[in-house]
Amino acid sequence: MKASEAKLLAFLKRAPQFVIPIYQRTYSWTEGECRQLWDDVLRTGQDDAVSVHFVGSIVYIQAGHFQVIQDAPLLVIDGQQRLTTVTLMLAALAEAVGDGEPIDGFSARKLRNYYLVNPEETGDRHFKLVLSQTDKDSLIAIVEGAAQPDVQSVRITENFQFFKRMIEAHKADLLPICKGLSKLMIVDIALTRGEDNPQLIFESMNSTGKELSQADLIRNFILMGLEPDLQTRHYQRYWRPMEVGFGQEAYNNHFDSFMRHYLTVKTGDIPRQDEVYIAFKKYTQAANLAPGDEALIKELHQYSVYYCAMALSKEPDADLRHAFDDLREMRVDVAYPFLLELYHDYKSETLSKADFLAAVWLIESYVFRRAICSIPTNSLNKTFATITKNLKKDRYLESIAVHLLGLPSYRRLPNDEEFGQALLTRDLYNFPRRSYWLRRLENYGRKERVAVDEYTIEHIMPQNANLTEGWKSALGPEWERVHQTWLHTLGNLTLTGYNSEYSDRPFPEKRDMEGGFKSSPLKLNEGLGQTQAWNEDAIKQRAARLAQKMVAVWSVPKVADEIMAAYRDKTTPTATYTINDHPHLLTPSVRALFEAFSQEVLALDPCVSQEFLKLYVAFKAETNFVDVVPQAKGLRLSLNMPFADVRDPKNMCKDVSNIGRWGNGDVEVKLTTLSDLPYVMGLVRQALERQLGNGGDA
Repeated sequence: MKASEAKLLAFLKRAPQFVIPIYQRTYSWTEGECRQLWDDVLRTGQDDAVSVHFVGSIVYIQAGHFQVIQDAPLLVIDGQQRLTTVTLMLAALAEAVGDGEPIDGFSARKLRNYYLVNPEETGDRHFKLVLSQTDKDSLIAIVEGAAQPDVQSVRITENFQFFKRMIEAHKADLLPICKGLSKLMIVDIALTRGEDNPQLIFESMNSTGKELSQADLIRNFILMGLEPDLQTRHYQRYWRPMEVGFGQEAYNNHFDSFMRHYLTVKTGDIPRQDEVYIAFKKYTQAANLAPGDEALIKELHQYSVYYCAMALSKEPDADLRHAFDDLREMRVDVAYPFLLELYHDYKSETLSKADFLAAVWLIESYVFRRAICSIPTNSLNKTFATITKNLKKDRYLESIAVHLLGLPSYRRLPNDEEFGQALLTRDLYNFPRRSYWLRRLENYGRKERVAVDEYTIEHIMPQNANLTEGWKSALGPEWERVHQTWLHTLGNLTLTGYNSEYSDRPFPEKRDMEGGFKSSPLKLNEGLGQTQAWNEDAIKQRAARLAQKMVAVWSVPKVADEIMAAYRDKTTPTATYTINDHPHLLTPSVRALFEAFSQEVLALDPCVSQEFLKLYVAFKAETNFVDVVPQAKGLRLSLNMPFADVRDPKNMCKDVSNIGRWGNGDVEVKLTTLSDLPYVMGLVRQALERQLGNGGDA
């Protein structure tokens, strides 16, 4: 490898051709990055005191030795985004200069023949820069001044139009643009095939511009080291169909998330969003898979089809598509690892379509019921990442239901009573995604779905705080309390296409007017036409009726007690211990310290419980997260987490991973004085959050 400084335009002029290998990401710069480059070019061109402006490096492979000395195309390893963007700017400038030449070397003919095309070559060799796939055809059309292909590159065409607009705004004086382009500098880095490792260099680059996505790194890791023929075969057979399946925009926005969910399925662990590539490399090493293993790439393609079907509404089966759309509207991305495995089993006929649909509806009910009951969502990622470990696939749906029904308190699936009661008083108007529950409720049992988006939400009792005298009279002497208590609740909300006509009219007018509740075709308005007055009793009665229906819409299965019992672990009853079984806790000073600690830990979360064991006291969420061994002069705590993960700026913690101790976990910390309690609680909270699943990316 050899690196040297070079003026970008001189580098482009002497290079025979740049080719973007098929394993490279597509062109991804947005208007934001283009505007930054444009501003840099213009500022540099307008300031004679600035002699150069550095724009990054261009890394490429050539067959020979150093620098551009041969006519063979150069395979670009890093720098595609800058090369493509400068090419678009030069193409736009060539159109704008016409017959003029603002500065020597910047006529339309020279711009084209120096930087855009090789005038004596034909075919692909005619073009200085050859991109891959859709990008290629769009850039060629721009360089040739031809119409865009039917399937065009969104980024290429949008950014070319951006530069045309910018240049048009400065057409009266193009000199600064030309001067700015002539001052652009790069680092020219040539690699020698067979001597340099392009993948290692690619990973270590810290170039300017748009950061590589995790998917970019994974694609290059898989394809870069393969022989050209095999590389092309794998790309065209598996990777390119994935890109097409996602679509240009969705590929950029969703592929990293898909890879994260795929790895969760395969490993049972949830990688951080910014460490998906590292996790993928570890997965291939642990599974003894070569990066370019065809079975691996084929499986990635297969799972990407599942993901697109669920997350991008590309499912061909109408019933499943509607179910996925409903679930997606709840924005429960953390369920996708579980759903990917279900989809795989559905495709391999381990899971029937009917049971797959029922499972999706059960997940939807689980998430929605918890949201209505205001149960925190921080444990959902681990719930769905690990659920398949507890399934019996010969009794697939039953085992899913048993698992969800048996989850502990903070992960619980609310029963009909808890869900129904919460629906009566919950503020559902300000509930996130309120159009979701209204649409699902309205369309339940309908074969022809109602487009709820065409309607607006109507408060039967008006939102206006300055109620008319008629409304005050209808609501009774406690109208202020009634208005404040029930305004945004289930019983007072409905849908209408006549919101502006209803306004703050009295209820009888809303009921009987043309287009009023009495003539509404919506199920949500059933019964309003027969209601004589709208007051607290009417609101509560309607809420009870709708809540009963919602319990059916977001239903949960009924599993017999004997079946639930059959799934439970058979454990031997253990002895019961109390505080009196710990002699050190009978010492007043240690007892006071323990009680203060216990009070703080139990207040961390409603799911936390305390259990006295023979040799220590356990504090649990799902399992132990901190254990306490009472000692003569204080408390020895065991935090159930890896020592490397604990954040301990005071260095109070000790690594006991290879030392025998009572209690669970690799971290030990002593608590001997109340003054240390706030700091120690910060350490304990880390162990709890790690168990609940919100100590990192969710």
